[in-house]
Amino acid sequence: MDLLAHRRQFEQTLLSVSMLGIISNMGARVARLFRNVNLENRVHREISKEKPRAAPRHEPTGPPSAGSTEEADTVNQKSDPLLANLQSVFVQSTDPAAAAAAASAAAAAAEASKTVAVSKEMERRPLKYSLPVDGYGLAELTDVPKGKLTITEALKALGSHQQQPQAWTPEKIAQDYSLDLKDTKALLEFFIPFQIQIIPPKTDSAKQIKAS
Repeated sequence: MDLLAHRRQFEQTLLSVSMLGIISNMGARVARLFRNVNLENRVHREISKEKPRAAPRHEPTGPPSAGSTEEADTVNQKSDPLLANLQSVFVQSTDPAAAAAAASAAAAAAEASKTVAVSKEMERRPLKYSLPVDGYGLAELTDVPKGKLTITEALKALGSHQQQPQAWTPEKIAQDYSLDLKDTKALLEFFIPFQIQIIPPKTDSAKQIKAS
């Protein structure tokens, strides 16, 4: 009895599976049919559309007008002022060897001036003033190139000129420190030594902090 019931249940299951397969196949066929119908409709719609007409051809232009003929005659006409200007133009050519010689001469002159500047830079003078540098581990300078100053010498020269302008004139400073007079005047005009000014209080009752 149990075997018969199991067999019937198995047959029903097979029937259900086969029905589902049939239904799914039918659904796919129906969907394919609708898709093909839509495709055919679109194709017929595109075919039934009117083809775009080509643009009309432009009519050929007529014979050239009198104005264009006059302009062409003016262009082709000989112009004496322009011909005279053209004849006044000339081309001057130079020998490549001469140009190379001139370039080499200019380079030699530049090298000579550079050598003179370097030799002038190498000329040195002894220091006028210096600070002790033994305790700071710095190398002590004994001379500087001519045309240059150390900070100590610059402060000394500026202070001397500020305190005694009649004695320490720009000419004297330039001579003593081997400087150019133009650079010395610029130094005295645009550089000022350090100054410390103590401004007194406005009233005697103002409190002041005293050092302990």
